[in-house]
Amino acid sequence: MSVLLVGISHRSAPVSVLEKVAISESDRPKLIDRLLTSSHVSEAMIVSTCNRVEVYAVVDAFHGGLGEVGEMLTKHSGLPLSDLTKHAYVRYSEAAAEHLFAVASGLDSMVVGEQQVLSQIRSAYASADSQQAVGRTLHELAQTGLRVGKRVHAETGIDRAGASVVSVALDRARGVVGDLTGKTAVVLGAGAMGGLAVAHLSRAGIGRVQVVNRTFDRAQRLAETGRTLHGVAAEAVEMSELTRVMAEADVVFTCTGAVGAVVTLADTHRALAERARTAPDRTLVFCDLGLPRDVEHAVAGLPGVAVIDIESLQRDPAAGAAADDTAAARAIVADELAKYLTGQRMAEVTPTVAALRQRAAEVVEAELLRLDSRLPDLTDPARDEVARTVRRVVDKLLHAPTVRVKQLASTPGGDTYAEALRELFELKPGAVQAVAAPMEVTEIAATGPGAAHFVFDGEIALADDFTAGHLGDDQGQKP
Repeated sequence: MSVLLVGISHRSAPVSVLEKVAISESDRPKLIDRLLTSSHVSEAMIVSTCNRVEVYAVVDAFHGGLGEVGEMLTKHSGLPLSDLTKHAYVRYSEAAAEHLFAVASGLDSMVVGEQQVLSQIRSAYASADSQQAVGRTLHELAQTGLRVGKRVHAETGIDRAGASVVSVALDRARGVVGDLTGKTAVVLGAGAMGGLAVAHLSRAGIGRVQVVNRTFDRAQRLAETGRTLHGVAAEAVEMSELTRVMAEADVVFTCTGAVGAVVTLADTHRALAERARTAPDRTLVFCDLGLPRDVEHAVAGLPGVAVIDIESLQRDPAAGAAADDTAAARAIVADELAKYLTGQRMAEVTPTVAALRQRAAEVVEAELLRLDSRLPDLTDPARDEVARTVRRVVDKLLHAPTVRVKQLASTPGGDTYAEALRELFELKPGAVQAVAAPMEVTEIAATGPGAAHFVFDGEIALADDFTAGHLGDDQGQKP
């Protein structure tokens, strides 16, 4: 069983495609259930942010699992498979782990080094775990990824380019409206991104924040956090009051996760008409961080309006981190990946070693029973001494090969040594699986480098070389 990743992000697709693939909090459980009922997927986790959708699945066959994940994404997005494959990327086994560690570290973010992705991965894991969609494999992968991300942020300065997309959007907004001190902002959406917007606005000296959300209770909680934690004058506003508060605002931050536009052209026309009577020269800036877009596309063409969206932020030079910090972060990811892979390989050989020792113990017990039948008058002390002697001989014979196979298992291709051990000692697959059965995880294993190889039509390819083109491959091929 290996981890398969199929993803679409700001690096691989335009915003128009990302909007169609975007997975909301309410849709995520249904899509995970759909994956778990498929033939090749045993564990699944979906990471969905404002600029990426990534499906991590534990599969028993590469092509079979890839086809099932691809089918789920095409049905959800409504995109033909051919369009999806143009923009998707695929990682398998070790390459999937490396990618998650890079994402958790902020290396793959639109704003390099942003920390919000850590909470998004944690949320994805918690959601999957609550559905019992996480087993040992994804548990170890996700928890190790979160630990790697924390280490990168603690040991490097990668996040100095900006805490999140919010900070870059806010800098762009300042370029339009000037100093934000004393000005008014609207935050539309009371989720994690809305919380970041309130925090950044308060640090920028904003005079007043009005929080708007479909669920008024959540708007109230975020407004309370703004007042008590950030010291900003914040109030919750009903959704029906959106047009009125837009008319009073200088900056509107939006990130709702809604399926369609929340700020319509008609809403904006009414807000502009109102502000024309009180402040005709003020520009209204929308920072639209929603995916799909929260602000209707035509709004950007109105006079007196500026729209800063995900697409424009992709081109912002402020989204890059210093080269030295990026290099240091990548070195940490490489080091942690090596430890993780080493631990995974050693964990894979452990059941084989345990099965071998169990087989040896069974042989010893069988021979001792035979001894009892042949020498029924043997005294108990004599029998115990014979038993200890036989067990010592067996232990000494097995010690060197079992220690050595564990050492070799930590090297690239180490799984072949365990396979050889199973073949040489005629260990049946069922016996190995039986000793590997307990699933309780009490410790995250460390791991090491290597590259997974797979055969496609007689050609050997590295896992890192897989492209989304394999989504359309014949699923009847060898995994």
